[in-house]
Order: sequence, then C-alpha cells, then structure tokens
Amino acid sequence: MTCDTLHNLTIVKERLAARGLFPGTSGNLGIRNDDGTLYVTTSGVDKYITNDRSFVHVSKEGKPLTELKPSLETVLHVEIFKRTKARTSIHIHTVSNNVISEIYGNQGKIVFRNQELIKAFGLWHEEDVLTIPIIDNPSDVSHLAELLVPHLTADHGAVLIRNHGINVWGRTSTEAMKLFEAAEFLFDYQLQLNAAQYYIKGEK
Repeated sequence: MTCDTLHNLTIVKERLAARGLFPGTSGNLGIRNDDGTLYVTTSGVDKYITNDRSFVHVSKEGKPLTELKPSLETVLHVEIFKRTKARTSIHIHTVSNNVISEIYGNQGKIVFRNQELIKAFGLWHEEDVLTIPIIDNPSDVSHLAELLVPHLTADHGAVLIRNHGINVWGRTSTEAMKLFEAAEFLFDYQLQLNAAQYYIKGEK
C-alpha cells in the first residue's frame, strides 16, 4: 500500500505542478499510509520535477525516517491526519487564496451560498452555506498548527491561512484535489464579483 499512496501523491503533485502552483518551491503535500506513517514533500526542492528526493517518509509524528528534510509545515499534515480520517492533505499558495484571506481575514471566514461549486463539499440543498475559516499566520508553525486544530472537525475540509495559502484535506487524493479546485474557483469568482461590483458602483 505504501507504493500506492506514494503513486497517488505523485499524481497530485504533478497535477498541481502542471498548473504552476509551486512558485519558489512553496506549497507542500502529505499522504497517510495504512501503517500511520506519512509521505510529505521535501523541504526546499523543485516541485516541478519528480525524483527520489521529492518525498520524505516520516513517522506519524512527522519525524523523518530518511536523511531528507520534510517541509516545515509537516506539522499541519500531522494534525490533520491525527484528528480526521483524511488520507491526503494539500497546502498551496495562490494569489487568489492569499488575496481572499486578506480581504476577509478580519471576519475570520468567507461564506459562499447559491454557488454550484459548494456541492464539491457535499452541500446540495438550496439553503446550504459553505463557510471556509480563515486563521492567522504566526511565524511559529507549532502555533499555526494550534490555530488549525479547532477546525479539524470533519474528514474533509478547507481552511485558509491569512496570506499563507490554503490547507485542504480529503479521504482520498481525488477528494482532496476536488475540494482544492472547487475552493479556488470560488475564490476567483468572489474576487471577480467584488471587482465588478466596485466598477458598477463607480459608474453610478
């Protein structure tokens, strides 16, 4: 099963890389093996290529089991896997999710309703509302993990970190990617809607 999970993580990485979503070696990924150990992306490597240094095998506590150095944010994946049944965790920085987190950061959340893409999160009824929390971005990653923990209440979900990307997790790599793509669509939509409303207001 370890080979299968590593293959799945490679697919996720390559799909994200194809969209140019690892600028400056940013972003990181994690996947849980059946034995509780994890594979995470290696710190500081070029994620647009895949080789034997792309991933680090770590313990369920996030300690490296090889000589490679795991991402500093491995602790976020560890907390997700410890507290949910998720198998894949994605942490990606985009312009859209950073801008959204700054615009709505003081509210501590962004809310979407009457949007088709919230169905990706299992919200199928007209009255359903998707709320994505926004947490602060302390420099101490252990403190950041503490801020993330209260929002780990389901086996799939998403949390924005203010000016520091998004964490998305799912029960499978397919589900995690689906949630990431849906969230990014919603962020892009909201930014374009805000711009259009500002333009219309200025025209009046």
